Amino acid sequence: MESTEGYVKYQLGLPHIDHLIAVLCVVAIVYKLTMLLAQRRAAMQSMELFPGPPSHWLFGHLKEFKQDGSDLKKILKWGQQYPYAFPIWFGPFVCFLNIHHPDYVKTILTSTEPKDDMIYTFAKPWMGDGLLVSEGQKWFRHRKLLTPGFHHAVLKPYVNLMSDSVKTMLDKWESYAKTNESFELFNHVSLMTLDSIMKCAFSYNSNCQTESGTNEYIKAVYEIRNLINLRFTTFPYHNDLIFYLSPHGFRQRKACKVAHSHTGEVIRKRKEALQDENELDRVQGKRNVDFLDILLLARDENKQGMSDEDIQAEVDTFMFAGHDTTASAMSFILYSLACHPEYQKMCRDEVLQALDGKDTMEWEDLSKIPYTTMFIKESLRLYPPVPGMSRITTKTITFFDGRTLPAGSRIGTSLYPLHRNATVWENPEVFDPLRFLPENVSKRPPYAFVPFSAGPRNCIGQNFAMNELKVSTALTLQRYHLIEDPTQTPQIIPRIVLCSLNGLHIKIKPVDP
Repeated sequence: MESTEGYVKYQLGLPHIDHLIAVLCVVAIVYKLTMLLAQRRAAMQSMELFPGPPSHWLFGHLKEFKQDGSDLKKILKWGQQYPYAFPIWFGPFVCFLNIHHPDYVKTILTSTEPKDDMIYTFAKPWMGDGLLVSEGQKWFRHRKLLTPGFHHAVLKPYVNLMSDSVKTMLDKWESYAKTNESFELFNHVSLMTLDSIMKCAFSYNSNCQTESGTNEYIKAVYEIRNLINLRFTTFPYHNDLIFYLSPHGFRQRKACKVAHSHTGEVIRKRKEALQDENELDRVQGKRNVDFLDILLLARDENKQGMSDEDIQAEVDTFMFAGHDTTASAMSFILYSLACHPEYQKMCRDEVLQALDGKDTMEWEDLSKIPYTTMFIKESLRLYPPVPGMSRITTKTITFFDGRTLPAGSRIGTSLYPLHRNATVWENPEVFDPLRFLPENVSKRPPYAFVPFSAGPRNCIGQNFAMNELKVSTALTLQRYHLIEDPTQTPQIIPRIVLCSLNGLHIKIKPVDP
């Protein structure tokens, strides 16, 4: 009898509980909607001084971006219509002030304003709180600890390792040289830069260029990269919970587990090898010091090193930032060489003279190819590997023309229109390496060309990247003529790195001995 009465009371109580849950859900929804509307109102007020293209109340400018290769041209057109800056809405609540003038860019990049808290967090499941996304004292401490890893004494031995990776790629290209058929560059170059960075930074031979279809780590890296791109371009996936519950969120967690397991094992083995060493000088007496050695043995003024979690994050960050970006840059450089045979010949003549019969590149050779270096920079101008950077303001920002942005505003530096800004670059669409003659560079604003960012948060690995671009360009020109395929015009799109929807295709033939 008592159990029956208890059951009845239990049943009678259920509607009250259901009602309470329903009320709480409604309150939560109303609260969230109120916060989003307040966010929209604040964004609209912050952008009042900056006219821009008309936007849809719900989609913002998302419907303007077709993901068909025309998006960057649209951004460029808007940049011509709205000098200095204009707002871009990603849906109804998220707005960025898109800046594309050197003086505006200088204001942001010379500041200490943090990275935007939305876009960069998409990569956090892979690379944690590494140098790319960390802020404040943690960023400052890690930047200081990692800087010795990019000293020329550390970078110098990397040149031979880079050469080996490039030659592996060029050997694979022999089959294309025997035919008149075009082939796609990016996948080849991406594997080469991944192979190179693992050799240089971690003294790890992955054989990824010859085992690209079977290496689980390589497949995981590509899966993560593609999923980050997908999340960035899919508005509902900007919400953490929606992405987490989606099939793509599951795939990302699975791929991250594989990637973290691999890098964790590399770190563990190196720690074991270094357990009897506590000074870089002692390591250097036995072999070349690499980036991982610097990470594991770095100590601050209090003799404190980085935690295992921090080391893992910096390793994954370096893999993320140093492989895909360089692959994008190198692919467009090779494509540009194919499109400009007259400049290609001048670069090749310079390279052949610098190498003087050698089949590899050495440290001393990097300074012997000034014209080729100018060509590389011109390609980086027209095809910046990182299409944009974003910050969020913590205080009111005042630009040189007197317009201001309040704290909490998002600012995107758009490199594609910046590097093609007609107020700075004469005939900006024309490919001309001589723009980078010293006398021409001195006439331009310093923030007109920032392929590696600039200011206090510039790319710590830019010298590493430039060295790799020089080595790859030189050895390719020594071995092959690059020929444009006019039937395969790239449909260039901005992702995390600049890429082409239909790839980058060229033809090649051997250089006569």
